[in-house]
Amino acid sequence: MANSLAHSTPTKSLDAVDRKILATLQADGRISLAELAAKVGLSPSPCLRRMRLLEESGIIARYVAVLDQEKVGLPASVFVSIKLESQREEALNRFTKAIARWPEVLECYLMTGPRDYLLRVVVADLAAYDRFLKQKLTRLEGIASIESSFALEQVKYTNVLPLE
Repeated sequence: MANSLAHSTPTKSLDAVDRKILATLQADGRISLAELAAKVGLSPSPCLRRMRLLEESGIIARYVAVLDQEKVGLPASVFVSIKLESQREEALNRFTKAIARWPEVLECYLMTGPRDYLLRVVVADLAAYDRFLKQKLTRLEGIASIESSFALEQVKYTNVLPLE
């Protein structure tokens, strides 16, 4: 079995068994090795070998528990568009370093178009977002504008990548 995966291997080089392993693990990251092997049609030893290759290559980045945002007391998602005063490398780096330290920010994307960054911030309520805004975001140097939009309803959420 010559299934050597490079660190930046695109999914096109994954074979059908690798894709099946990944799809199964995305659905249930706590599945036992024996169950996983049976589902993908391998014995446990070659299945484990493939999993290790997928981990070593970085295709499997980590294993996590997905929490219910509402049940842990953080029902509000706020999407925040940020425009910086400057798009110079040092300004971008300063912003991303600050954002990385804030647990309320679950996602942060450098964007094209009229805004520089799009954030997804989770908070308990409007008052908590107000504190986040006043105590953290507005204190960052170099921000030209901040636009916040509260999500009214989560229509779809998944962390499962479409591998087909």
